[in-house]
Amino acid sequence: MMPFVLAAWLFVVGLYGVVTSRNLVHMVVCLGVVQSSTYVLLLEVGFVNGGTAPIFKDVPQGTRVVDPVVQALVLTDIVIGVTVAALVLTLALQVHKEKGTVDPGKVREMAG
Repeated sequence: MMPFVLAAWLFVVGLYGVVTSRNLVHMVVCLGVVQSSTYVLLLEVGFVNGGTAPIFKDVPQGTRVVDPVVQALVLTDIVIGVTVAALVLTLALQVHKEKGTVDPGKVREMAG
């Protein structure tokens, strides 16, 4: 139960940061916090109490193991998160070059 509460708390705190952010770089950090809630949630879903690593060589039949699909999903989620963060930080850098600020409230509609 506690990991689900932690995941919900991380999501709410990160979403609050995204909504109230006055800096594009701060917004990227808050998006990272939101995404970390998905890591916690996925790992809790795949957790097996008393389970071992999903390595099946020399393991007796019927041994409880952790779901390897969930671990692969978390690794994929991490890669996607890093890629999105790099893209958004690149966009923030371009906005700073063009407008001289990273405050989303001061950036008006961009013509292009």
